[in-house]
Amino acid sequence: MIKPLSLRDADLVEQLWGLQHAAYRLEAKAVGLTETPPLPDTFDSIRTSSDLFIGALSEDGELLGAVAVRGDTDGMLEITRLMVHPDHLRQGIGTKLLKYILANHSDQQGFTVTASTLNAPAVALYSKFGFRPVKQVGSAAGVELTIFRLDLSR
Repeated sequence: MIKPLSLRDADLVEQLWGLQHAAYRLEAKAVGLTETPPLPDTFDSIRTSSDLFIGALSEDGELLGAVAVRGDTDGMLEITRLMVHPDHLRQGIGTKLLKYILANHSDQQGFTVTASTLNAPAVALYSKFGFRPVKQVGSAAGVELTIFRLDLSR
């Protein structure tokens, strides 16, 4: 089930924090990092985030994946996180989450998202939905990132 998540639910925030760390460690390894840079998010920073979180939940309430978005000043919605638990990869969860965001925010002028250039599954997912690379930037960890944009204002 795909639905908005309440950051008032401490158990859910704890699951988000754990999901983010598990997905981040897997991605860091996949893009060739030998050491995983620390993630700045804490339980409190997630709980007080202004981002809108949408989750993919199992029937018993386990968080399988999540996406977070925030608006910016030029009418674009930024996808700040898209993560799937490593135990549930290749089950279409990322696709369902992205479809949900696009369908429920079609009033936006477009969307942006940043992903590691070497994260082939993420690059393929965004490309499949029509996102186009617009810029490459470096990260503090030395990983090349690609900023993708989907323009709906055409």
